[in-house]
Amino acid sequence: MIDNFEALLAGFATAIQPEYLLYAFFGVLVGTAVGVLPGIGPAMTVALLLPITYTLEPAAALIVFAGIYYGGMYGGSTTSILLNTPGESASIVTALEGNKMAKKGRGASALATAAIGSFVAAGVATVGLTLIAPILARWAVTLGPPDYFALMIVAFMTVGALMGNSVSRGMLSLALGLFLGIVGTEVLTGQQRFTGGVPVLADGIDVVLIAVGLFAVGESLYVASRMRSGGVHVIPVTKGWRNWMSKEDWQRSWKPWLRGTAIGFPIGTIPAGGADVATFLSYAAEKRMAKGKRKSEFGNGAIEGVAGPEAANNAAAAGVLVPLLTLGLPTTATAAIILSAFQSYGIQPGPLLFENQSALVWALIASLYIGNIMLLVLNLPLVGIWVKVLQVPRPYLYAGILLFAALGSYAMNFNYLDVLILLAIGILGFLMRRFGYPVAPMVIGGILGPMAETQLRKTLAISQGDLSALVTSPFAAIAYVSLILIVMVGLWLKRRQTRLE
Repeated sequence: MIDNFEALLAGFATAIQPEYLLYAFFGVLVGTAVGVLPGIGPAMTVALLLPITYTLEPAAALIVFAGIYYGGMYGGSTTSILLNTPGESASIVTALEGNKMAKKGRGASALATAAIGSFVAAGVATVGLTLIAPILARWAVTLGPPDYFALMIVAFMTVGALMGNSVSRGMLSLALGLFLGIVGTEVLTGQQRFTGGVPVLADGIDVVLIAVGLFAVGESLYVASRMRSGGVHVIPVTKGWRNWMSKEDWQRSWKPWLRGTAIGFPIGTIPAGGADVATFLSYAAEKRMAKGKRKSEFGNGAIEGVAGPEAANNAAAAGVLVPLLTLGLPTTATAAIILSAFQSYGIQPGPLLFENQSALVWALIASLYIGNIMLLVLNLPLVGIWVKVLQVPRPYLYAGILLFAALGSYAMNFNYLDVLILLAIGILGFLMRRFGYPVAPMVIGGILGPMAETQLRKTLAISQGDLSALVTSPFAAIAYVSLILIVMVGLWLKRRQTRLE
């Protein structure tokens, strides 16, 4: 524990350097902006900025991406409350009560409880990340190839089954991702797979193209196809800190903040739907615990319905980083793209990350504390700026996204075929969104697929082809049993979520 504290202090010594403070500020600023804008989430932005990993050092790039991730969770509440249009899916619940508060002239109170709740939850959850991650990493060093393969199967099945409204569509999306992941030259035999004789595919489809194509290009085409004509009506916010929160608002919010944190962090650490499920579960808990007059306020602007889900949202964001850093397992789309950013530097998140890249990972964790303070400043006194961001003309916005996506993909290898692949994946992403297929399982399949294949081959090589080796390991057996339980619990939570909607 003392060693971890000293490592964290060393991380702060790195993170407070002016250069890294600027990178952290840039990340949270961009993250808040994209969280505010409807249709643009942290996954799209991190995907769009992935090409910067070719120019920035690892610590700088990862601090930027972590800031975008945290900032996106903060910023989504603004558009949910003032526009009744969630900036990203985890802010859907906030719109239920927050927009009702704004229509009653209490928009400032709703924004304040969302921002302060996010700050409290992210701070507590980051402390949890600091304490739990090193312990989990030390334990994970003892796992073998069968255990890692089992973990990846758990990630595949839960993400495929729990993301989206249909299990079959989620699994089909995952299968498409696994297919894209195996395109290229097979490592052991040197045989080319599914390349169609196209030389550029011999090295495989870069995960950057998959992520940018699905999230930046596909999402932009989808949102643009559903764009409303005319101006955007934003509910005005009363200025002045005295209008933020009354004494009664504080009394009604602090317990939901803590309950939301307690719900969000553990759910974020397992592949069971991430922040989306955590926010709906928090909302259900607050609604169930409300009594008397306060119970009747739900559906009409209950402040607890904003405080709890926003805390759960940001706590889950920190929870997601636990399996990502210690096991190399992403449980959300954004985490999957951050994983690919690690891999672009030749760094593999997992048990050895805290040993081999100790300075990097502790600087990243320290930057989360710093970025959280920056976000509180950005989201309370400067809320007027984010209201103006909502007025950005959508055609300019999405045209810019498509331009940067094309330039970024071309800059990777300076090959025009990469742009064509990007366009093809983008059109596929648009069609998937259009017909209700989740894209996150496809990204996770494309990133984890080759890793799962490697662990499978290692297991079979060690056991001389004995398939029973995949399930006879004690941990692997526990993982498969846990898989069944996670899927059952996750599907039950999704049914609750559907009833709340």
